[in-house]
Amino acid sequence: MAGEGMGQGASGEVLIAVHDLHKTYTVGTQSVPAVRGVDLEIRRGEYVAIMGTSGSGKSTLMNMLGCLDTPTSGSYRLNGVEVSTLTDDQLADIRNREIGFVFQTFNLLPRSTASQNVELPLVYAGVKPAARQPRVVEAIRAVGLADRATHKPNELSGGQRQRVAIARALVNHPSLILADEPTGNLDSATSDEIMGLLKGLNDAGHTIVLVTHEPDIAARCRRIVRLADGRIVSDVPVTPAA
Repeated sequence: MAGEGMGQGASGEVLIAVHDLHKTYTVGTQSVPAVRGVDLEIRRGEYVAIMGTSGSGKSTLMNMLGCLDTPTSGSYRLNGVEVSTLTDDQLADIRNREIGFVFQTFNLLPRSTASQNVELPLVYAGVKPAARQPRVVEAIRAVGLADRATHKPNELSGGQRQRVAIARALVNHPSLILADEPTGNLDSATSDEIMGLLKGLNDAGHTIVLVTHEPDIAARCRRIVRLADGRIVSDVPVTPAA
């Protein structure tokens, strides 16, 4: 499966196809349903917000879309491959090749430079050292941090750290970028900068799924999927806020 390269336009092909997806957790002797019969289709090049209050199932759905968790039942096809029945090793391979993650807490290695943090997915993917550096430079330039490449996280602002995290998500040319509350630890001005960056990446052809509980952040996307009690209760296109 070939990932989508940087700057490619949206083709409109179905990238994510979810059908009758369920996830039930066992707590003691009780079964607790977290996701209940979700049907969802996301095409290449879309920019989708998944919204819901705490307990709505949005984080569980995000984890399944990111191949961090497996469904109890149902089908999930990513880039044409049924991933709901893959082994842990196969899921890890899919995650590394197909998905770029952006987290609320950045998840950067504190003793490594920005470049070294961005390089990590390439190391895990077995890319040879000579081929890694140009891709690291490309990703860091894409997020506007070329002049901070040798800085460590404690030498960067919160917004700059999130830009490093986004560059790390981009470096493997993934099919999908999953952003989990990407502005949750940022002030409003920095949040605006990060959302502007994500919009620019989507304009360049990247498929982005963003999980948030903040309506003003969701309004910056082009489609909003709302969850409640583990089910999709609305799925509407939006005109992105300025």
